[in-house]
Amino acid sequence: MREAAQDPVRPLLQQQRLDDDRAEASHALRQPGGDAAAVEGQVGAAGPSTHTAVQYAPPMPLGQPRPMPRMNIEGAELHYEDTGGTGTPIVFAHGLLWSGAMYRFQIEALRGEHRCISFDFRGQGQSPIADSGYDMDTLARDAARLIEKLRAAPCHFVGLSMGGFIGMRLALRRPELLRSLALLETAADPEPALNKPKYALMGLITRALGTRPLLASIMKIMFGRTFLRDPAKAALRESLRQELLGNDVRGTVRALRGVIGRAGLMDELGSIHTPTLVLSGEEDVAVRPERSRRTAALIPGARFVVLPQAGHSSSLEQPEAVTAALREFFRSA
Repeated sequence: MREAAQDPVRPLLQQQRLDDDRAEASHALRQPGGDAAAVEGQVGAAGPSTHTAVQYAPPMPLGQPRPMPRMNIEGAELHYEDTGGTGTPIVFAHGLLWSGAMYRFQIEALRGEHRCISFDFRGQGQSPIADSGYDMDTLARDAARLIEKLRAAPCHFVGLSMGGFIGMRLALRRPELLRSLALLETAADPEPALNKPKYALMGLITRALGTRPLLASIMKIMFGRTFLRDPAKAALRESLRQELLGNDVRGTVRALRGVIGRAGLMDELGSIHTPTLVLSGEEDVAVRPERSRRTAALIPGARFVVLPQAGHSSSLEQPEAVTAALREFFRSA
């Protein structure tokens, strides 16, 4: 990529405020994170003793071969990884632009207690490009078939952002496959109107110039300020930048269209009877906590928990807190 090609993009980024966390309209509800009594749940609010220690799995070195188990579902090849074991299965569904590897820390911590399965949606991660099928309903059918083929039902289903869109659809349409549902940094409403032109422009730029011109803006959307400023996380941030740069442009654009064009589910949430935990990063600017809170309020019996010092990718930003919250939830589900 020639440096000169990046220059025309900067005015577009500034005009559309792609890296400005104020671009989404604010709501009357107070932002969580202040008085703990006013928040349904805050992981870590009581101090370090609420966290469970995790052995951090090192990032996979670039260029190192990895096993490539794949499954054919509705004409698409899906990459998946399965730890095996006899514990209750957990199926992890990743967010847009990422892969199952975004749960590396949770899988490392939980694999001794559970069978941990992660997979990559069509055209993302290590799953090849598919000609079609990037809408949320098709992706939900993909997830259902994967669970069935791996004989993993009923499973604990963990979905972050886009993965949460899929998890809610499974809970509504295939509830027999789920033992519980954990929703991270996600919401049941359609994409907010203010976000759609911003993300559509990002898709056009990505298709024309690749991911690199947007990398700084994407990082600010995906991660909270605490993670982005933490010197101890510099190596992890760099590995994540390389993951973003390694995405297939065609798959990225198709997946993005599916996300921003999705239908809302707010009117259907009352029909979910699967035990549900909703986690929300306190610093999330992509799906702000009040959107997740409203989603949780409409799911019967759902618990809402705010994750301090986390943005839109809490499994990577605050892995110990996420693992502790999931472990506690699974024990009660």
